[in-house]
Amino acid sequence: MSHGLPALGVAVICLSGYVWYVPACLDVRAGPDRTHAQRTTAAAVLTGWGTAALLVPLLLAPVPLPAIALVAAAGSVAALVLAVRGVRCRGREQREAEARWSALFPATAPAPRPSGRRPAGAGRGGEISPPSSPPSPKRRNPRCR
Repeated sequence: MSHGLPALGVAVICLSGYVWYVPACLDVRAGPDRTHAQRTTAAAVLTGWGTAALLVPLLLAPVPLPAIALVAAAGSVAALVLAVRGVRCRGREQREAEARWSALFPATAPAPRPSGRRPAGAGRGGEISPPSSPPSPKRRNPRCR
């Protein structure tokens, strides 16, 4: 039994998904110019879209539906594993970058305020209150009219 209509639907979705798989392809081809997390996540995107594209000829061929579902499930699992690896790698890269930056610029703790007292001029919630004297007249810039 041929599944022409589902094959057409998957083909249309694959063609419209170029906004995801073309940048992912460029990230993979960039090689060491991109981080490992970006390349792994891009590989996950390409695996997912490649699985969808592989389903089109399988749906057009007289292949049993359980075999098609097995291919779709295997591709989805592979894409999910790559996506999780990319997310974990991204977290590791962020922690490494934070450690490098903190080694370069150690964080200094803010100076503690006097206990329970607000700074002079502070209103409710820590906002600075307006000055008590009227503002001075502004000079007009001769170039701006």
